[in-house]
Amino acid sequence: MSHTPRTSPSRVPSRSSTPVPGRSPSRLALPVIRPAPSVSSLRVYSHGSSVVHSPVSISPPGTSTPRREGGESSSASSVTEGILVKEPDVEVETIDGEQGNASGSLDSCARDEESKKHLRDQLRRTLSKKESFTDISKLRQRHREQMSAMQEVPHTPAERYPPRQYFVLTDAGKPVFISGHDTEGTTSLIGVIQALVSIFLDDGDKLRCINAGNTRIVFLLRPPLYYACVSAWGEPESVTRFHLEYLHLQILSVVSAEQLRRMFEQRRNFDLRRLLSGAEPFLESLLARLEWDLAMSTSSLHCLKLDPVLRKAVADILVPTTKIKDMLYVILVAQGRIITLVRPRKHSIHPSDLHILVNTVHSSSILNSSAAASWLPVCLPKFNASAFVNAYVMFLPRNDGQESPEVASSSQSSDSVAVDAASEQRQPSLDDASSRESLPIGLDSSLSTEIGLVCVSGQADFEAVRGWCEAISQKLASEGLIKKLSRAILEGDTEYSVSSLSVPGLRHFLYKSRSHVQITMPLFEEPYDTPNEKRRLITLYQTLFDAIHAKSGQERTLKLQYIRTSQESVMGWITQPFELYLALSPHLPKSAAVGAANAIARWVQKEEKRLFLRDAPVF
Repeated sequence: MSHTPRTSPSRVPSRSSTPVPGRSPSRLALPVIRPAPSVSSLRVYSHGSSVVHSPVSISPPGTSTPRREGGESSSASSVTEGILVKEPDVEVETIDGEQGNASGSLDSCARDEESKKHLRDQLRRTLSKKESFTDISKLRQRHREQMSAMQEVPHTPAERYPPRQYFVLTDAGKPVFISGHDTEGTTSLIGVIQALVSIFLDDGDKLRCINAGNTRIVFLLRPPLYYACVSAWGEPESVTRFHLEYLHLQILSVVSAEQLRRMFEQRRNFDLRRLLSGAEPFLESLLARLEWDLAMSTSSLHCLKLDPVLRKAVADILVPTTKIKDMLYVILVAQGRIITLVRPRKHSIHPSDLHILVNTVHSSSILNSSAAASWLPVCLPKFNASAFVNAYVMFLPRNDGQESPEVASSSQSSDSVAVDAASEQRQPSLDDASSRESLPIGLDSSLSTEIGLVCVSGQADFEAVRGWCEAISQKLASEGLIKKLSRAILEGDTEYSVSSLSVPGLRHFLYKSRSHVQITMPLFEEPYDTPNEKRRLITLYQTLFDAIHAKSGQERTLKLQYIRTSQESVMGWITQPFELYLALSPHLPKSAAVGAANAIARWVQKEEKRLFLRDAPVF
């Protein structure tokens, strides 16, 4: 059976890229955590008794759920008209949807119990809950009056964008994951978070967020795990809550929901860090992507701009043969974006599952591995949160078999076994504030031009999948398709500038096709060519998206919203076929924004075949 190694012929596919209990790779010293704000100035927002949602459904409403061999349920898959599962038109989440019964009890140790009880009593006296229950209706009434009287969304951009901090802990107060570097104050901070959550749980309430000046602390409860995010960016609450949801999904991709349930039923004080040892690069990479990736923020897919003839020629080769049983998806990805996707005829894939896969492929432990390929057991939470699928990942050789310079250099510098190499090279993609000034691998077009082939299967034979992927790689190379794809990426044909539209005053835009569940947008150019300016624009887009979709519990959705700052004017517009967010010069009138929006819609319609993945083959 032929084999096309990525580095040297001696390397074999590695299974080490997925964390294995009991095997702990080298750990890093984790970032300095800024002091927590004083609780004396906190304002607390919460809601009353929450509705307990049922576990995530793996099939769309109104459809039957086919059974797989071995009794495993199919994914949200009876949809035949689209590649991706569409999100509901309106998602107003006013209350957390928790799974299971949240427990607010503290550690059983008598001394710790006494000290934490004292802390809880002090917090109860300190925290102001004036707007927690009955006053929420007054807040909504005041919000309705303001919205009826204004045409622009009020927004004050942040002056600074310090790194967000993310915390994951168990309901017993044990730390699971902390973004950045760990410090001696971590234990006390985790204790404060657990005490804050438990106070409201004991009162039959659920804590959603705390506002302390310009800083907001958002909480998400997914028992047996609690999540918290500290941010001073001025974004809506729904944005960081969405980040915490994705963090939960990434953890479920390593440890399934069923495994979590069983482990914590048997041992409530179970230390999950041991099981997640080695998965830190996946989590850090995900948080970096969430900062910049607007496809994730809009629950959609960002495809690589490509000649439709070339895309179709590649996709036709990727259709698997009937000899391979239980194949689910075949995905070709480059620069963190999908080139094409081949799927079963009656299956659609959820965008969040795709993002989890792409993030895993482009994490440092996979991308920097010297192995020829990786065989990853991964749980796709929206497909089936209780089971694992197998993902075979290999990077195709560029230019008809020639290795890329970075791969060639890595093969010369390391001749160790793939298992050891993958373990030693696990490092967080962004481990300090300075590194956050750049895009993560896979989103920055200047960092990587490698093309990844991902084959997702249920219980398919490993050797059969590997042999088929190697045959596909050789066929793509022999027909010159890899060379054409690499040339398109290197020459910038997969990107476009806002100047291509020739719209006066237009600086940037984000267009989402609601039928394809995909987005397109130009490069970030002047004045958004620096990290902080880019962050400001993304936050403005997220503010409009939140207002239009009523993501933070607003009374109603909105069709057209407008924000004017001293630096730009930003408009959000939603119609039946598309959503559009655009930034213009602040000196232009609102009529110019409407004219620019219409011009963008016409241009995208004309270029639709290049911008979107429309007719991927099925099998």
